[in-house]
Amino acid sequence: MEYRNLTEQEYKDLENRILYEDNHLLIVCKKAGEIVQGDKTGDEPLCDKYKAFIAIRNSKPGKVFLGIPHRLDRPVSGITVFAKTSKALERLSESFREGAVRKIYLALCTAAPAQPHALLENWLIRKEAMNKSFITEKGRFKDAKLAKLIYTHLGDTDRYHLIQVELLTGRHHQIRCQLAGIGCTIKGDLKYGAPRSNPDGSISLHAWSISLPHPVTKAPVQVQAPVPSSWKGVSALLTAHPLHPGTNPGDSY
Repeated sequence: MEYRNLTEQEYKDLENRILYEDNHLLIVCKKAGEIVQGDKTGDEPLCDKYKAFIAIRNSKPGKVFLGIPHRLDRPVSGITVFAKTSKALERLSESFREGAVRKIYLALCTAAPAQPHALLENWLIRKEAMNKSFITEKGRFKDAKLAKLIYTHLGDTDRYHLIQVELLTGRHHQIRCQLAGIGCTIKGDLKYGAPRSNPDGSISLHAWSISLPHPVTKAPVQVQAPVPSSWKGVSALLTAHPLHPGTNPGDSY
């Protein structure tokens, strides 16, 4: 067999995390701490786990194709999209690149924003050696990139503040950096100023919802991922404030 065997528990866990699947798409819920694609750590990536899962489920003796059109940071949980064909990968990558994919995140933060709803626009510079992004002035660094997001303060738990974020660009550590820039550091995110880590090493940032055109049929596909059970008090807030309809980036603030 091309891939390793999965234990029964592993198989059921992967099966239960599938949010959407057809012949072209596989959309799953990544756990915080998992890597989407192989890296220098040598840890088994999520894509390889699902290749093994599909090989077992479909009794497939050869290779399984799973393309990666986007990625989530290791400490982040939530929606991850895989392409099951090369054509789907090409078209999904184009959709992500051209901004045809609507991505909504949830963040538990250590402070509430001054404004309940706003557009953030910052120039970000990435420092490779630190694996960290910084807000800078326009024109100061030639490699700086414009980062844009819309946030909405949904409410508060006993100790933290729930913020919904719609990404309008896809920059390195964008949400983490921009929210920290307005004093709303994400819970557990030591790199961007949180006072303490989460017990499991995660940060409280979750890819909650995604809307995209199907790579073959072009029909809209919308998927939502359950919030981690460790996020105490958040379910009640989401019941009171369902998915925000979003705001046209051209609207004034």
